[in-house]
Amino acid sequence: MIEDLIKQLTGKNRQDFENAASHLVNTADIEMFKALIDKDDFLFDFVKQNVAERIANVIDENNYKNLLSFLKYYSPSYEDVIISTLVKYADEDLTDKMLEIFENGTNAEKTYCAKFFTYIQDPLAFELLRKNAKTEDEFLNSNCAAALGAMKDEVSYQNALSNLKSDDEFEQLKAVKFLTSYGNLDALYPIIDAMKNSSMSENIAGEIPYLCDIFTILENDLPNGLLIINNIINGLGEIIPLSSVFDYELYELFERLIRNADDSKTAIVLLNANEKFETLTENDEYLYDEDKDTKKEIIDIKKLIAHINKKGLLCFVNQELNENSPFVYTALDFAQDMYAVRELLKCNNQTIILKTAEVLKAHNELDDTSRQVALLKITDDNIKSIIRAL
Repeated sequence: MIEDLIKQLTGKNRQDFENAASHLVNTADIEMFKALIDKDDFLFDFVKQNVAERIANVIDENNYKNLLSFLKYYSPSYEDVIISTLVKYADEDLTDKMLEIFENGTNAEKTYCAKFFTYIQDPLAFELLRKNAKTEDEFLNSNCAAALGAMKDEVSYQNALSNLKSDDEFEQLKAVKFLTSYGNLDALYPIIDAMKNSSMSENIAGEIPYLCDIFTILENDLPNGLLIINNIINGLGEIIPLSSVFDYELYELFERLIRNADDSKTAIVLLNANEKFETLTENDEYLYDEDKDTKKEIIDIKKLIAHINKKGLLCFVNQELNENSPFVYTALDFAQDMYAVRELLKCNNQTIILKTAEVLKAHNELDDTSRQVALLKITDDNIKSIIRAL
């Protein structure tokens, strides 16, 4: 019975989907709504959008309270239609009810409530929002942060900025996610600084476009924009989901970079992208579980980047072979001038020295003299052991 109703609700026959939507809302059929949520991963986005519109079309002042029953099952696909309706009909009684649910409800219910208080900015929600912005539920955290941002809560904002400097990198990443949801663009450069000094730079880079559009960053600050893109490339497929290529508009970004590939940092990014998308498409390991749209986009990006002038871009690599360049690690991957690479053994960054020694070894250029130069600079016993073993 429920499966039949879901088929009608998601189908193309107007009479069927109107009847199914009316049944869902007018009878507050929680089991049907749960079954709909369970299909989230199997329905195309446009189908879910159609369903949301069909639900919206049958809601009125007589049945909108039935939506409260659906708060037990969270879905970002139907969050907007549910919350926009509750906001539309909000009064003091409904706001009190949402506060009660927020205080005592499940994480799913709290996630909807946090979204509600993004629009209905009741001061009584402040403490609940602050408390629930630090859970293990990322949807709940994000909605609470967005609501606190809408309410311009300076306390939580300053706490998050402070946590960007935490010694605990997981706390640091939580702070980044909070700030990107909070939505204050003033946090952009503190986040970029955190990215530059973190071993989780790919994770942080993957969050930044949700605060500020990458095209805007490139327009105003090309070096940092390119560094963010480079870290995103490094994280794709391992840390960052491949479907994120749509969120980041990577195809359009690479089109732009290819047209303006006349500096060393852009060259490094394009060389890195070329290698990454070759890796992503050379076997089914990365693409096997992806939907057809994501697979197609990955393959289209690979084809686009295949047209770069690789030989011409390699000429720029030496310019980034210095310890002060945030692109030095990627530049080492593409370096062909072993003399320029060997010079990095004299730098003061022990991690760069290790990477340099590994690159020289891969090119059969790590002789005893080079090894001794490296070891003279190293104080970390673990890194010494690795270099001796190369």
